[in-house]
Amino acid sequence: MTLTEGPVGLRPLRLRDVRVWRETRLRNANWLRPWEPSNPETPLFRTGLGPYVAMAASLRREARQGLALPWVMTHEGAFAGQLTVGAIVWGSARSAQIGYWVDGALAGRGITPTAVAMAVDHCFFTTGLHRVEANIRPENHASRRVVEKLGFREEGIRRRHLHIDGAWRDHICYALTVEDAPRGLLVRWRRSREAASSGGASHEEV
Repeated sequence: MTLTEGPVGLRPLRLRDVRVWRETRLRNANWLRPWEPSNPETPLFRTGLGPYVAMAASLRREARQGLALPWVMTHEGAFAGQLTVGAIVWGSARSAQIGYWVDGALAGRGITPTAVAMAVDHCFFTTGLHRVEANIRPENHASRRVVEKLGFREEGIRRRHLHIDGAWRDHICYALTVEDAPRGLLVRWRRSREAASSGGASHEEV
């Protein structure tokens, strides 16, 4: 599934993205490292192609099993970052977790909140999920601003939740259910941006 909103797009992760993915990750190593899960088996900042191939193959396998939605974020058609809806649980939960990173050279242009809004709307209204979580380190203010702009609800601290940058780190749990955004996040985000550009206040929660 490919999704677009203006210059921002989400498209499926492809094996042939390996070279641009590697170049972007290496160029952004210092920008991304404090927020990346520590995984000695598949380090994500090596110069080889193996880590990407292993990651892409794993995510594509999970996608076929209905356990993940791995996307590339694009801006004006060019690779801009990565967004993955993972840890999908069906049955009575119908929940998932969302994670994302953007090229530091493109930060601050509204790419990530637009992509997250599109992805969550797809999860709620096409895939049929009920709840989406984002677990973010308290120190990661840029990532927290993304979900706060979109109206995610802060639900508390998960102590030593993930191994990040060499240690077990606390994370803030943010979440939304479909009842929190009955008209969709993208509509809310559009109105918020229109209000900001006009200098007015939005009537939507942001």
